Amino acid sequence: MSVYFDTDKLRLHKHGLTLRVRRDGERRVQTVKAGNGQAVTTRGEWERKVRSDQPDLQAVHGTPAERLLRKKKIRGSIKPIFETRVMRTTCPVKVGRSLIEVAFDQGEIAAGDASAPLSEVELELKRGEPSDLFRLARTIAHKAPLELALVSKAERGYRLVAGEEAAPSKAVAVALAPDMSSAQAFQAIARACLRQLTDNVPVLRQGDPEGLHQARVSVRRLRAAMSLFTELLRDDGTQAIKNELKWIMGEFGPAREMDILTSRLAKASQSQLWSPNGAPMAALGKELEAKRRRAFQRAQAAVASTRFRVLLIDLTAWIEAGEWLRSNDPMMQAECVRSISEFAAEQLDRRWKKIRKRGRKLRELDPRRRHKLRIQVKKTRYAGEFFAGVFASRKANRRRKTFLRTIEPLQDCLGDLNDIVVDRELAAKLAARQKRKRGGDQTAQRAFAAGELAGQEEARMDGVLTAAEESYARFARVKPFW
Repeated sequence: MSVYFDTDKLRLHKHGLTLRVRRDGERRVQTVKAGNGQAVTTRGEWERKVRSDQPDLQAVHGTPAERLLRKKKIRGSIKPIFETRVMRTTCPVKVGRSLIEVAFDQGEIAAGDASAPLSEVELELKRGEPSDLFRLARTIAHKAPLELALVSKAERGYRLVAGEEAAPSKAVAVALAPDMSSAQAFQAIARACLRQLTDNVPVLRQGDPEGLHQARVSVRRLRAAMSLFTELLRDDGTQAIKNELKWIMGEFGPAREMDILTSRLAKASQSQLWSPNGAPMAALGKELEAKRRRAFQRAQAAVASTRFRVLLIDLTAWIEAGEWLRSNDPMMQAECVRSISEFAAEQLDRRWKKIRKRGRKLRELDPRRRHKLRIQVKKTRYAGEFFAGVFASRKANRRRKTFLRTIEPLQDCLGDLNDIVVDRELAAKLAARQKRKRGGDQTAQRAFAAGELAGQEEARMDGVLTAAEESYARFARVKPFW
């Protein structure tokens, strides 16, 4: 059994720390763990033997918790917060020349009257190569319905204390420092994206559309990061990951498109163009809802598949020990060790200039070129968020906030323009399909409603274009923060 300690206000947790005492027979071990929530396979850990079930606050000397627990008020308010009751079975496994400990944990997490079941398989590399550990994980994923989980027992316990169910997880700031190499920075960014993806899978599985949206955001951010760091990721392993990310986005996409189209239909139903009794809207709405439900089920089936479980493991392996980290290519090696400060400034400057140039004649761009501009804006916005810690002076922070505040509405407008094109095409196809059917009045009503929806989407174009031009004008005046 392990008991986790904190204050009523959870001060340790808020500083990314956990303090626990584990009891195993007569043995007591106190552990301090530290992590910023972005680590994937490792966390800082400090263990000390103690004599009782209560923490020994003198034994935190030399750990990240020492400074916080020096404060008298905090030391005096440390108390049990939750506990884990786990039956662990361990088994040593040899893979290649590596020794891996496989631990099977079965039990529960308890906080007061609340509890949650716990069932995990933990792999720990005792000796050898990380690639062997990931090879074993991949083998297990093919044989059993297990999936990668990056939420620790401590995090689950704190969620239980807060009474939080699985909720959509948004992107968080990435902890970059100016003295990092480009490779270290990319790993930190990719870990944050992977964490957001895995956090949203349970929410998606429960049927929450926002969980699907945030899962898509996590993959988009990762693909944008791969584009930013493309010069140090030129290897076969990277291409394989790109292919799988493209696959999962293809599985997620239809559900998101139908979500947007049904929301447009709801707005359009309030228009004077609809018949007074609302029959066209009701007929079309029923059909679109059925399509949306099937598309969402497709996304849920994708994250339940062996292919997706293996993708998460392969993605983790690629981030932590991919070919790109040990390439013999001199150019890739040089890019990996390059200062992130120099790299980030170059990337931001180049992409910022492209947007300023392409956006000058925004209204004249056809849908394809507008879409390309939207992708460039999106990648540049993500870059501005990723590289926040690299340019951390007060002046840079102020300019970065202005930069992000002006580029976000430009991205939104360009996204809306893209949605208009997609919605218009979907509605037009739907109307044409309805006309080919022989279903009497109801089919005619659906065809009418789909045609009106396509027309209303087209009618919105001019207003959104004007808003996009105004957003571009504001963005073009912003000073660089790098």
